[in-house]
Amino acid sequence: MTIIPSTGGLLRAAARNNAEWCAAVSRAGHFRDSLWCSPRRTPPLYPDAVTLAPDATAADVLAGVDTAAPGCSVKDSFAALDLAPAGFEVLFEAQWIHRPAGAAVPEAARGGRLEWDEVESPAELSAWEAAWDGEGSTGLFHEGLLREGIVFLAGRDRARITAGAVVSTGGGAVGVSNVFAHDDADTGAAWAAALDAAARHRPELPVVGYEHGEGLDTAVRAGFTPLGQLRVWLHTA
Repeated sequence: MTIIPSTGGLLRAAARNNAEWCAAVSRAGHFRDSLWCSPRRTPPLYPDAVTLAPDATAADVLAGVDTAAPGCSVKDSFAALDLAPAGFEVLFEAQWIHRPAGAAVPEAARGGRLEWDEVESPAELSAWEAAWDGEGSTGLFHEGLLREGIVFLAGRDRARITAGAVVSTGGGAVGVSNVFAHDDADTGAAWAAALDAAARHRPELPVVGYEHGEGLDTAVRAGFTPLGQLRVWLHTA
């Protein structure tokens, strides 16, 4: 019999999965009962803390991060915190998303223009990062991630990487993140490639992630369902 996780359970799984991905990229921090946090500044675009349960408090978060140095950010996974009194502002809001284990990839999300494979070497990872951020590799995604079983998917147009996604397992779920495509027409194919990879590697696990704006619309077209709101706070005081 298939056990269908509750919405609350899926939200916790999504938050934990994302925190494990952030921890892997950052090579820093530690897990507590209700949050993951890093007492030293994490890499650009990655938070200094991620809440793992709705009962995490502002005091819990502030005790685990450094607000003295510029740039501290917090992923409020359940949109439950008020960090404004501590000098934070809401940077953006988004939706956690979910697809059940074993769900078929919608044909409408597929596209056949690009060739897809998995990044296997540090040199390929640098090329992937350069394609992802459009500014050249800065070493954000270190080669240790490949050894940890995190999958970087590359969509190639005549060997040049023009689309991609990350698939990472953790927290009882498969997370999809960092989905990109240089041509908007390939975005649906990038989501489809990520879902195919999730089905190959861990078909028994639900697939989670978070998106907002057009990214959320594309994820919904790929068969995802919004689960609940999250907020990212940035320390500005």
